[in-house]
Amino acid sequence: MTEAKQPESVQDNLQQVITLLNKHKLVEGLVHKQDMPKHDLIESLVHKQNLVELQRLLSQLSPQTVARILETLSPDDQKIAWPLVRDDQKDEILLEISDSVRVELVSEHKSRSQSMMIRVFDLHEGRLRQIPVETRQDLALALPIWVDLVTPDDEQLVWAREIFGVELPNPKELTDLETSARFYVEENGEVHLHSDFLLDREDESRNVAVAFVIYKGTLFSVRSEELPVFRLQRLRARAHTGYVTEAKDVLLDLYAADVEYSANALEDVYAKLEEVGKLVLSSHITDEEAAKILAAIAEAEDLNGRIRRNVLDTRRALSFLMRGKFLSDAQHEDVREILRDIESLDGHTAFLFNKINFLMDATDSSININQNKDIKRLTVISVVFMPLNVLAGIGGMSEFSMMTQGIPWPYAYGSFVVGLITIGWLTFMGLKFFESRKIKKNRESSRRIT
Repeated sequence: MTEAKQPESVQDNLQQVITLLNKHKLVEGLVHKQDMPKHDLIESLVHKQNLVELQRLLSQLSPQTVARILETLSPDDQKIAWPLVRDDQKDEILLEISDSVRVELVSEHKSRSQSMMIRVFDLHEGRLRQIPVETRQDLALALPIWVDLVTPDDEQLVWAREIFGVELPNPKELTDLETSARFYVEENGEVHLHSDFLLDREDESRNVAVAFVIYKGTLFSVRSEELPVFRLQRLRARAHTGYVTEAKDVLLDLYAADVEYSANALEDVYAKLEEVGKLVLSSHITDEEAAKILAAIAEAEDLNGRIRRNVLDTRRALSFLMRGKFLSDAQHEDVREILRDIESLDGHTAFLFNKINFLMDATDSSININQNKDIKRLTVISVVFMPLNVLAGIGGMSEFSMMTQGIPWPYAYGSFVVGLITIGWLTFMGLKFFESRKIKKNRESSRRIT
C-alpha cells in the first residue's frame, strides 16, 4: 500500500484546511436555517461529509505540518480540527506546537471516562509508558512508577488504597492548608506534598492544587483538572530515553516544568505590558482608553502575583524534599538548578511589579489631566458668564425699564443683548491672552533648563 502524497508546502495545506473549515461552517449554518423534514439526519450527513474530508487531509500530513497549521488557525477552528487529528499523531504534534496553542489543546474537559481519570505509567526501555487501565484488575497487575488521577471518583481512590496501601486525598478537599499540613511524612513512610500549579489560559489564570504522595517507589498525583504541565511532561518522558528513572525524577521534572511554564507566562506578561506602555506613554489618552489600560494592567498584576505565589510554593516543596533527605546526589543537583531558576524568576516578578506600579501611576496621571481639562473648561465658562449674569440681573430690574422708557423696547433690549455678547467675547479673549502668555513663559523656562 503506497503512502498518500503530501501537498508541496504548509501554505498550500493551510489553504485547503481553511477552505474545508469555511465550507463546513457555511453548510452547517445553511442547514440550521432550513426547516425541512428529516432535518437532523441531513445535518448529520453534512457534518460527516465535511469533517471526514478534513480528517482525511490531516491524516496525510506530517506532525510538523499539522502543528504549523494549527498555530495559524483561529481558536474556534482549532477546536474543530484538533479532534480530527489521529490519536497516534497528537503527541508528536504537541511537541512541535507553540506553548500558547498547546495550553488550549491539552486543556481537557472534566467529564472523562474512567480510563482517562486514572493514568498509570511504568518504565519500558528507559521511557515512560502508559498502561491502559479500565478495571480494578488492570490496576492490580500494573507495576507503576507514576499513578496520575484527574477528578477520580471514590471507587478509584478505594482501588489505590486497597492495591497500593496508600491513602489518597479527595481532590475536592484540596484547599489552602498550613505549610505544616502540606508537606509531611506518615509513619508508614508515605511522603505527602500539596502544591499549587499554574494554569494560564486566554480567558483566565489561576492556581490549581495538586496532591503528591510518594510511597514504595511510586508517585501518586491527584488533582481536580488537567494541567498543561502534566501533559507536557508525559510527552517528554515518552519521547526521550532515560528522561526519568524513578518516581522522584517524575516529581522533580513536574516541578521543573511548572517553573518553565511560569517563565513562559511571565514572557506573556512582559509582552502585554509593553503594548500597554506604548499606549500609556502616547501623547493623549482618552478616558475609554484609560479604562481598558487599567483593566489590562490589573490582569497582568493578577497573573504576576499568581506566578510569584506559584514559584514560592514550588520552592517550599523542593526545600522540604532536600531537608528530608529523600533525594540522591544527582537529584539534589537537579533541585539546586530548579531553585536557581526560581531565583531568577523572583527578580523578574519584582521588576514587573515595579513596572505595573509605574504604568498604573502614569495612567492615573493621564486620567487626572483629562479631569483637569474638563474642570478648566467649566471654569472658563463660569468666568465668561459671571459678568453676563450680573448684567442680565440688572436688565431684569424695573430701573432698567425706567432708564429706557423713551426708547422702543426692541431697540433697548436688542442693544442690551449685543452688549452682553460683546462683554462675553472680550472676557473670553482676555482669558485666552493670559493663557497664551503663561504657555509662552513655560516654554522659555524649559528652554533655559535644557
